Amino acid sequence: MRASAAIVTISLMLAACGSSGPPLASGGPRLAATQVAVWPTEAPPRQVGFSSNGRMLAATDASGLVNVRDTAGWHVLVRLQHAGGATSVAFAPDGKSLFTAGYDGVIRVWDLASGKLIGELKGAVGPLWSLDVSPDGSRIAASGEDRVIRIWTLAQPAQPLLLRGHERNVWEVRFSPDGKQIASGSFDATARLWDAATGKQLRSLNGHTQAVVGLDFSPDGTMLATSGDDSTIRIWRTADGAPLRTTNVGNHTYKVDFSSDGQWLVSGGRAFGNAGTLWHQLTGGGQATPIHLWRTADGALVANLAVNDDTAHVAFSPDGRWLVASGEDNRVRLWRLRVVGN
Repeated sequence: MRASAAIVTISLMLAACGSSGPPLASGGPRLAATQVAVWPTEAPPRQVGFSSNGRMLAATDASGLVNVRDTAGWHVLVRLQHAGGATSVAFAPDGKSLFTAGYDGVIRVWDLASGKLIGELKGAVGPLWSLDVSPDGSRIAASGEDRVIRIWTLAQPAQPLLLRGHERNVWEVRFSPDGKQIASGSFDATARLWDAATGKQLRSLNGHTQAVVGLDFSPDGTMLATSGDDSTIRIWRTADGAPLRTTNVGNHTYKVDFSSDGQWLVSGGRAFGNAGTLWHQLTGGGQATPIHLWRTADGALVANLAVNDDTAHVAFSPDGRWLVASGEDNRVRLWRLRVVGN
Protein backbone atom coordinates (compact mmCIF):
# COMPACT_ATOMS: atom_id res chain seq x y z
CA MET A 1 0.00 0.00 0.00
CA ARG A 2 2.78 2.42 0.92
CA ALA A 3 4.60 1.78 -2.37
CA SER A 4 1.41 2.27 -4.36
CA ALA A 5 0.61 5.48 -2.52
CA ALA A 6 4.11 6.75 -3.15
CA ILE A 7 3.86 6.00 -6.86
CA VAL A 8 0.55 7.82 -7.06
CA THR A 9 1.95 10.80 -5.17
CA ILE A 10 5.04 11.01 -7.37
CA SER A 11 2.92 10.69 -10.51
CA LEU A 12 0.67 13.53 -9.40
CA MET A 13 3.67 15.68 -8.62
CA LEU A 14 5.16 14.98 -12.04
CA ALA A 15 1.85 15.75 -13.72
CA ALA A 16 1.83 19.15 -12.13
CA CYS A 17 5.41 19.91 -13.16
CA GLY A 18 6.13 22.21 -16.06
CA SER A 19 7.13 25.70 -16.92
CA SER A 20 4.98 28.47 -15.51
CA GLY A 21 4.08 31.63 -17.34
CA PRO A 22 3.56 35.16 -15.99
CA PRO A 23 0.97 35.93 -13.28
CA LEU A 24 -2.49 37.22 -14.11
CA ALA A 25 -2.94 40.98 -14.16
CA SER A 26 -4.90 42.26 -11.18
CA GLY A 27 -5.85 45.65 -12.58
CA GLY A 28 -6.68 47.50 -15.76
CA PRO A 29 -9.00 46.32 -18.53
CA ARG A 30 -9.26 42.57 -18.90
CA LEU A 31 -11.17 40.03 -20.96
CA ALA A 32 -13.61 37.61 -19.36
CA ALA A 33 -14.46 34.46 -21.33
CA THR A 34 -17.51 32.20 -20.96
CA GLN A 35 -17.51 28.91 -22.83
CA VAL A 36 -20.77 28.54 -24.74
CA ALA A 37 -20.25 25.63 -27.14
CA VAL A 38 -18.15 22.51 -27.69
CA TRP A 39 -18.35 20.76 -31.05
CA PRO A 40 -16.88 17.25 -31.46
CA THR A 41 -14.91 16.54 -34.63
CA GLU A 42 -14.24 13.28 -36.46
CA ALA A 43 -10.49 13.80 -36.28
CA PRO A 44 -8.16 16.29 -34.57
CA PRO A 45 -9.26 19.75 -35.76
CA ARG A 46 -6.66 21.96 -37.39
CA GLN A 47 -7.38 25.56 -38.36
CA VAL A 48 -10.45 27.60 -37.42
CA GLY A 49 -11.40 31.00 -38.75
CA PHE A 50 -14.20 33.54 -39.17
CA SER A 51 -15.29 35.22 -42.38
CA SER A 52 -14.38 38.92 -42.57
CA ASN A 53 -18.01 39.95 -41.98
CA GLY A 54 -18.22 37.64 -38.96
CA ARG A 55 -21.23 35.75 -40.28
CA MET A 56 -19.51 32.39 -40.78
CA LEU A 57 -17.04 30.17 -38.96
CA ALA A 58 -15.06 27.41 -40.64
CA ALA A 59 -13.12 24.57 -39.04
CA THR A 60 -10.94 21.94 -40.69
CA ASP A 61 -9.87 18.57 -39.37
CA ALA A 62 -7.28 15.93 -40.18
CA SER A 63 -9.88 13.71 -41.88
CA GLY A 64 -10.52 16.43 -44.46
CA LEU A 65 -13.93 17.49 -43.17
CA VAL A 66 -14.58 21.23 -43.24
CA ASN A 67 -17.62 22.49 -41.31
CA VAL A 68 -18.89 25.98 -42.10
CA ARG A 69 -21.27 27.39 -39.47
CA ASP A 70 -23.63 30.36 -39.41
CA THR A 71 -22.61 32.51 -36.42
CA ALA A 72 -26.18 33.71 -35.91
CA GLY A 73 -27.21 30.32 -34.55
CA TRP A 74 -24.01 28.27 -34.90
CA HIS A 75 -25.69 25.60 -37.03
CA VAL A 76 -23.77 23.97 -39.90
CA LEU A 77 -24.42 25.63 -43.26
CA VAL A 78 -22.30 23.35 -45.40
CA ARG A 79 -19.90 20.42 -45.03
CA LEU A 80 -16.98 20.12 -47.43
CA GLN A 81 -14.46 17.31 -47.86
CA HIS A 82 -10.82 18.03 -48.67
CA ALA A 83 -9.47 14.63 -49.77
CA GLY A 84 -6.52 13.44 -47.72
CA GLY A 85 -7.06 15.81 -44.80
CA ALA A 86 -7.40 19.56 -44.40
CA THR A 87 -4.85 21.69 -42.58
CA SER A 88 -5.79 25.30 -43.26
CA VAL A 89 -8.80 27.38 -44.25
CA ALA A 90 -9.55 30.96 -45.29
CA PHE A 91 -12.63 32.81 -46.52
CA ALA A 92 -12.62 35.11 -49.52
CA PRO A 93 -13.23 38.70 -48.33
CA ASP A 94 -16.69 38.75 -49.96
CA GLY A 95 -17.69 35.57 -48.11
CA LYS A 96 -18.81 33.81 -51.28
CA SER A 97 -16.00 31.27 -51.51
CA LEU A 98 -13.71 29.32 -49.21
CA PHE A 99 -10.15 28.13 -49.67
CA THR A 100 -8.78 24.98 -48.04
CA ALA A 101 -5.27 23.54 -48.02
CA GLY A 102 -4.24 20.04 -47.10
CA TYR A 103 -1.74 17.27 -46.67
CA ASP A 104 -1.96 16.65 -50.43
CA GLY A 105 -0.30 20.01 -51.20
CA VAL A 106 -3.37 21.29 -53.05
CA ILE A 107 -5.46 24.40 -52.40
CA ARG A 108 -9.12 23.85 -53.18
CA VAL A 109 -11.59 26.63 -53.94
CA TRP A 110 -15.22 26.08 -52.88
CA ASP A 111 -18.41 27.92 -53.73
CA LEU A 112 -20.19 28.30 -50.41
CA ALA A 113 -23.69 28.73 -51.84
CA SER A 114 -23.60 25.35 -53.55
CA GLY A 115 -20.82 23.58 -51.64
CA LYS A 116 -19.20 22.69 -54.96
CA LEU A 117 -15.50 22.59 -55.78
CA ILE A 118 -14.81 25.34 -58.33
CA GLY A 119 -11.01 25.35 -58.60
CA GLU A 120 -7.65 24.01 -57.50
CA LEU A 121 -4.21 25.57 -57.06
CA LYS A 122 -1.31 23.16 -57.35
CA GLY A 123 2.47 23.26 -57.29
CA ALA A 124 3.48 22.58 -53.70
CA VAL A 125 5.46 19.44 -52.92
CA GLY A 126 4.24 17.84 -49.72
CA PRO A 127 1.73 19.10 -47.15
CA LEU A 128 0.64 22.73 -47.00
CA TRP A 129 0.47 23.99 -43.43
CA SER A 130 -0.90 27.49 -43.96
CA LEU A 131 -2.74 29.69 -46.43
CA ASP A 132 -3.99 33.26 -46.44
CA VAL A 133 -6.04 35.47 -48.75
CA SER A 134 -4.93 39.02 -49.55
CA PRO A 135 -7.19 41.77 -48.15
CA ASP A 136 -8.52 42.58 -51.63
CA GLY A 137 -9.17 38.89 -52.41
CA SER A 138 -6.99 38.87 -55.53
CA ARG A 139 -4.16 36.64 -54.27
CA ILE A 140 -3.58 33.49 -52.24
CA ALA A 141 -0.40 32.79 -50.28
CA ALA A 142 0.45 29.31 -49.01
CA SER A 143 3.41 27.59 -47.38
CA GLY A 144 4.35 24.16 -46.16
CA GLU A 145 6.76 21.32 -46.04
CA ASP A 146 8.78 22.16 -49.18
CA ARG A 147 10.07 25.46 -47.64
CA VAL A 148 8.68 27.57 -50.50
CA ILE A 149 6.05 30.29 -50.11
CA ARG A 150 3.79 30.55 -53.16
CA ILE A 151 1.60 33.50 -54.07
CA TRP A 152 -1.07 32.85 -56.68
CA THR A 153 -2.82 35.69 -58.50
CA LEU A 154 -6.33 34.29 -58.92
CA ALA A 155 -6.86 36.02 -62.27
CA GLN A 156 -3.76 34.22 -63.64
CA PRO A 157 -3.04 31.27 -61.32
CA ALA A 158 -0.83 29.21 -63.63
CA GLN A 159 2.47 30.75 -62.50
CA PRO A 160 2.65 31.51 -58.78
CA LEU A 161 5.32 33.82 -57.39
CA LEU A 162 7.88 31.75 -55.47
CA LEU A 163 9.48 33.07 -52.27
CA ARG A 164 12.59 31.12 -51.30
CA GLY A 165 14.91 31.58 -48.36
CA HIS A 166 13.67 29.55 -45.41
CA GLU A 167 15.88 26.58 -44.61
CA ARG A 168 13.14 24.37 -43.16
CA ASN A 169 9.39 23.93 -43.55
CA VAL A 170 7.27 27.09 -43.33
CA TRP A 171 4.51 26.70 -40.77
CA GLU A 172 2.57 29.93 -41.22
CA VAL A 173 2.20 32.73 -43.76
CA ARG A 174 0.16 35.94 -43.52
CA PHE A 175 -0.55 39.02 -45.63
CA SER A 176 -0.14 42.40 -43.96
CA PRO A 177 -3.38 44.39 -43.53
CA ASP A 178 -2.53 46.53 -46.58
CA GLY A 179 -1.56 43.48 -48.65
CA LYS A 180 1.91 44.83 -49.42
CA GLN A 181 3.92 42.42 -47.27
CA ILE A 182 3.99 38.75 -46.40
CA ALA A 183 5.10 37.43 -43.01
CA SER A 184 6.28 33.84 -42.62
CA GLY A 185 7.36 31.64 -39.73
CA SER A 186 9.53 28.55 -40.11
CA PHE A 187 11.06 25.62 -38.30
CA ASP A 188 14.42 27.28 -39.08
CA ALA A 189 13.62 29.50 -36.03
CA THR A 190 13.17 32.67 -38.08
CA ALA A 191 10.25 34.84 -39.07
CA ARG A 192 10.65 36.79 -42.29
CA LEU A 193 9.03 39.73 -44.02
CA TRP A 194 8.68 39.78 -47.81
CA ASP A 195 7.51 42.19 -50.48
CA ALA A 196 4.24 40.59 -51.60
CA ALA A 197 4.46 42.07 -55.11
CA THR A 198 8.04 41.11 -56.00
CA GLY A 199 8.81 38.28 -53.59
CA LYS A 200 11.93 40.07 -52.34
CA GLN A 201 12.89 39.29 -48.76
CA LEU A 202 12.79 42.52 -46.76
CA ARG A 203 14.19 41.29 -43.44
CA SER A 204 14.71 38.27 -41.24
CA LEU A 205 13.46 38.50 -37.65
CA ASN A 206 15.93 36.60 -35.48
CA GLY A 207 15.52 35.86 -31.81
CA HIS A 208 13.50 32.70 -31.44
CA THR A 209 15.67 29.72 -30.50
CA GLN A 210 13.29 27.07 -31.84
CA ALA A 211 10.62 26.74 -34.54
CA VAL A 212 8.37 29.75 -35.25
CA VAL A 213 4.92 28.25 -35.73
CA GLY A 214 2.50 31.13 -35.18
CA LEU A 215 2.33 34.77 -36.28
CA ASP A 216 -0.09 37.60 -36.91
CA PHE A 217 0.05 41.27 -37.92
CA SER A 218 -1.53 43.89 -35.70
CA PRO A 219 -4.59 45.45 -37.40
CA ASP A 220 -2.68 48.62 -38.27
CA GLY A 221 0.26 46.61 -39.63
CA THR A 222 2.85 48.28 -37.41
CA MET A 223 3.59 45.16 -35.33
CA LEU A 224 4.04 41.46 -35.90
CA ALA A 225 3.51 38.89 -33.16
CA THR A 226 5.36 35.58 -33.45
CA SER A 227 5.25 32.47 -31.29
CA GLY A 228 6.96 29.13 -31.23
CA ASP A 229 8.44 26.05 -29.67
CA ASP A 230 10.80 28.12 -27.49
CA SER A 231 7.73 29.02 -25.39
CA THR A 232 7.93 32.72 -26.17
CA ILE A 233 5.74 35.31 -27.83
CA ARG A 234 7.75 38.07 -29.48
CA ILE A 235 6.46 41.42 -30.74
CA TRP A 236 8.37 43.11 -33.58
CA ARG A 237 8.09 46.52 -35.22
CA THR A 238 7.45 45.84 -38.89
CA ALA A 239 9.00 49.09 -40.16
CA ASP A 240 12.53 48.04 -39.23
CA GLY A 241 12.22 44.60 -37.60
CA ALA A 242 13.12 45.91 -34.14
CA PRO A 243 12.13 43.60 -31.25
CA LEU A 244 9.65 45.34 -28.95
CA ARG A 245 8.73 42.72 -26.35
CA THR A 246 9.42 39.09 -25.44
CA THR A 247 7.07 37.14 -23.18
CA ASN A 248 7.84 33.72 -21.75
CA VAL A 249 4.54 31.85 -21.98
CA GLY A 250 5.79 28.76 -20.16
CA ASN A 251 5.14 26.20 -22.90
CA HIS A 252 5.22 25.72 -26.67
CA THR A 253 2.92 28.28 -28.32
CA TYR A 254 1.39 27.27 -31.64
CA LYS A 255 -0.78 30.21 -32.66
CA VAL A 256 -1.28 33.91 -31.92
CA ASP A 257 -4.07 36.20 -33.12
CA PHE A 258 -4.71 39.91 -32.60
CA SER A 259 -8.23 41.17 -31.98
CA SER A 260 -9.57 43.44 -34.72
CA ASP A 261 -9.19 46.54 -32.53
CA GLY A 262 -5.60 45.59 -31.66
CA GLN A 263 -6.21 45.74 -27.91
CA TRP A 264 -5.86 42.00 -27.26
CA LEU A 265 -3.75 39.05 -28.31
CA VAL A 266 -4.70 35.41 -27.85
CA SER A 267 -2.26 32.52 -27.85
CA GLY A 268 -2.83 28.78 -27.87
CA GLY A 269 -0.39 25.92 -27.55
CA ARG A 270 0.81 22.91 -25.66
CA ALA A 271 -1.27 21.92 -22.65
CA PHE A 272 1.25 20.16 -20.40
CA GLY A 273 4.96 19.86 -19.75
CA ASN A 274 6.76 16.61 -20.52
CA ALA A 275 5.78 14.83 -17.31
CA GLY A 276 2.24 16.18 -17.43
CA THR A 277 1.86 15.07 -21.05
CA LEU A 278 2.91 11.52 -20.12
CA TRP A 279 0.48 11.49 -17.20
CA HIS A 280 -2.33 12.79 -19.43
CA GLN A 281 -1.62 10.17 -22.10
CA LEU A 282 -1.62 7.37 -19.52
CA THR A 283 -4.63 8.47 -17.47
CA GLY A 284 -6.47 11.21 -19.31
CA GLY A 285 -6.09 13.33 -16.18
CA GLY A 286 -4.44 16.61 -15.37
CA GLN A 287 -5.55 20.21 -15.59
CA ALA A 288 -4.15 22.68 -18.09
CA THR A 289 -4.73 26.19 -19.44
CA PRO A 290 -3.07 26.27 -22.88
CA ILE A 291 -5.01 29.34 -24.10
CA HIS A 292 -3.93 32.76 -22.86
CA LEU A 293 -5.38 36.24 -23.39
CA TRP A 294 -2.96 39.17 -23.34
CA ARG A 295 -3.37 42.96 -23.19
CA THR A 296 -1.45 44.40 -26.13
CA ALA A 297 -0.60 47.76 -24.57
CA ASP A 298 1.62 46.34 -21.83
CA GLY A 299 1.78 42.60 -22.55
CA ALA A 300 -0.11 41.75 -19.36
CA LEU A 301 -1.73 38.31 -19.07
CA VAL A 302 -5.46 38.88 -18.45
CA ALA A 303 -6.99 35.37 -18.65
CA ASN A 304 -6.13 31.66 -18.88
CA LEU A 305 -8.63 29.29 -20.50
CA ALA A 306 -8.80 25.63 -19.51
CA VAL A 307 -8.53 22.96 -22.21
CA ASN A 308 -7.07 19.63 -21.17
CA ASP A 309 -5.18 18.96 -24.37
CA ASP A 310 -2.98 20.79 -26.85
CA THR A 311 -4.60 23.70 -28.68
CA ALA A 312 -3.69 23.86 -32.36
CA HIS A 313 -5.38 27.10 -33.40
CA VAL A 314 -7.19 30.13 -31.95
CA ALA A 315 -9.03 33.04 -33.55
CA PHE A 316 -11.02 36.10 -32.52
CA SER A 317 -14.22 36.99 -34.34
CA PRO A 318 -14.06 40.28 -36.28
CA ASP A 319 -16.33 42.05 -33.77
CA GLY A 320 -14.28 40.80 -30.81
CA ARG A 321 -17.25 39.10 -29.15
CA TRP A 322 -16.16 35.51 -29.72
CA LEU A 323 -13.09 33.33 -29.45
CA VAL A 324 -12.78 29.94 -31.13
CA ALA A 325 -10.13 27.26 -30.59
CA SER A 326 -9.34 23.81 -31.98
CA GLY A 327 -7.92 21.09 -29.77
CA GLU A 328 -6.15 17.77 -30.06
CA ASP A 329 -8.97 16.22 -28.02
CA ASN A 330 -11.17 16.33 -31.16
CA ARG A 331 -13.08 19.38 -30.02
CA VAL A 332 -13.72 22.89 -31.33
CA ARG A 333 -14.62 25.28 -28.51
CA LEU A 334 -16.34 28.65 -28.53
CA TRP A 335 -16.19 31.36 -25.84
CA ARG A 336 -18.17 34.58 -25.47
CA LEU A 337 -15.92 37.51 -24.52
CA ARG A 338 -16.53 40.71 -22.60
CA VAL A 339 -14.27 43.46 -21.30
CA VAL A 340 -14.10 43.93 -17.53
CA GLY A 341 -12.17 46.32 -15.28
CA ASN A 342 -11.03 49.86 -15.91
